[in-house]
Amino acid sequence: MDSLTQIVLGAAIGEAVLGRKIGNKAMLYGAIGGTIPDLDIISSFFTDTVTALEIHRGFTHSILFCVVFAPIFAFIVAKFETYKNKKDWSLLFFWTFITHPILDAQTTWGTQLFWPLDIRLAFKNVFVIDPLYTLPFLFFLILAMRQKKESKKRRFYNNCGLIISSCYLLFTLILKGISYQTFTKELASQNIQYQEITTKPSPLNTVLWTANVKTDTSFLIGHSSFLDKNAIQFSSYPKNHHLLGELANHPKVKRMIAISKGWYTINKKENILYFNDLRFGTLGMELNATNFVFKYKIEVDKNGIPFFIEEPKDKTDGKKMLSELWLRIKGN
Repeated sequence: MDSLTQIVLGAAIGEAVLGRKIGNKAMLYGAIGGTIPDLDIISSFFTDTVTALEIHRGFTHSILFCVVFAPIFAFIVAKFETYKNKKDWSLLFFWTFITHPILDAQTTWGTQLFWPLDIRLAFKNVFVIDPLYTLPFLFFLILAMRQKKESKKRRFYNNCGLIISSCYLLFTLILKGISYQTFTKELASQNIQYQEITTKPSPLNTVLWTANVKTDTSFLIGHSSFLDKNAIQFSSYPKNHHLLGELANHPKVKRMIAISKGWYTINKKENILYFNDLRFGTLGMELNATNFVFKYKIEVDKNGIPFFIEEPKDKTDGKKMLSELWLRIKGN
């Protein structure tokens, strides 16, 4: 999830663990603890694109990291804070660390909670930024921090934020199930044969859902709003995996394919190959849009080693997507 959401969640967890004893400092350290797992993004400054993608939401989002580093941070904080109970500080950091990847596991990218095992949990029931999750949570957190640490209202407000946000996540799983049934019925009615289907919410909401559908030679992407009245239209994208040629056997390309879980297409423009990660869709709602959210140029150095360069996103695409998104949410 986005940084603000993780800060809010971490602060609420910190309050639940230590708020009665240290007041707003529990929220402060909870917010810090809630952001620490995302420090793995620093790897992008020191490694190639493929390695950075592998590291992202890996070790720092694992149970192992939570168990090992919670007491370390507790030891450091207890050194200069007046409250010295290392066990309590360890609990605060453990719970703020562990809830971070659990929340991230609800998104499309997922997390390697069981690192070093190569298992990435991705339930795909919320978008990485979801105002309906974050804003009510933030509202109750602000109410809580305005109360004295001994106040029953403080605990009530904080618990309300935790309960409402958690119930919302459960509700999105129900919505995901309904959207899945909608997509599979539509595929059947259109006599589309497919191998696999995954669904996820579109940006900033859980009313409009997107399906990625794998067929023999192509991928289909369709959008379905709970306000739709007409049939779903699917965009088709040829796999074009053959365009990789011998590069398909290179370890780095194989790693990139593994990162995408096989949901990728290849296209060629002006003799340059591009790797499109379809899991995150396109920056547009129109049929057969090609402005993929994550698109990588494949270049080969003088030693024949391929490397991937992420294509920069056009700000105008983002603005256009938001306007199209609002119209599409209201139904087709």
